[in-house]
Amino acid sequence: MTHELKAIVFDVFGTVVDWRGSIAADLGAWGARHGLVRDWAALADDWRARYQPQMERVRSGAIGWTVLDALHRQALDELLPLHGLQQLGEEERRYINRVWHRLNPWSDVREGLWRLKQRHVIGTLSNGNVALLVNMAKQAGLPWDVVFSAESFQAYKPLPETYLGAARMLDLAPDELMLCAAHNDDLAAARAQGLRTAFVARPTEYGPHQRKDLAPAQAWDVVAADFIELADRLGA
Repeated sequence: MTHELKAIVFDVFGTVVDWRGSIAADLGAWGARHGLVRDWAALADDWRARYQPQMERVRSGAIGWTVLDALHRQALDELLPLHGLQQLGEEERRYINRVWHRLNPWSDVREGLWRLKQRHVIGTLSNGNVALLVNMAKQAGLPWDVVFSAESFQAYKPLPETYLGAARMLDLAPDELMLCAAHNDDLAAARAQGLRTAFVARPTEYGPHQRKDLAPAQAWDVVAADFIELADRLGA
């Protein structure tokens, strides 16, 4: 028996917000105010490259539960000397680390989310911690009904606890919940737990030379060009 779709949760980094472009623009403006000229997009790329390896330390049990803000800060402290920024003090490092709280959405996101919200419960299902996701939503005007984070379950995607935990907390069967993501591996993990799936490509997430997640890798339940088409496809 297939249930009616009741709720949609969204991967955030890359799917909802343009992390690379946002970081480059934000830190570029900050650097200009402080007389610092750097390749901020390269810093963003190097930072993001440490994302999965750091979370894997938590997933594997090598270290205890650690929120993403703290993992980001550990990676940042390692990266700054590589970008000639080892002289930065605590206040400056904290400002830079919190750039992840200030990311901007892709151009189709707000309209698409507001339409989807009229018919479905909408929320995040992100590896970002709760404070990060709430601050981002306030700044970016993202109209979530609920914020689910890896922190909610103390488990980073793609561990099953994240997908099943969101369904459980909404009192839904897994197939009453859909994950929307720009990443095929995230969708595969959600589908394995019984969730419905929607793929929205973000072909410039990793910059002009992106090579992965340019197209759906499986026959996902919905494939859409953007959140507006996703709303169209779901009758919102």
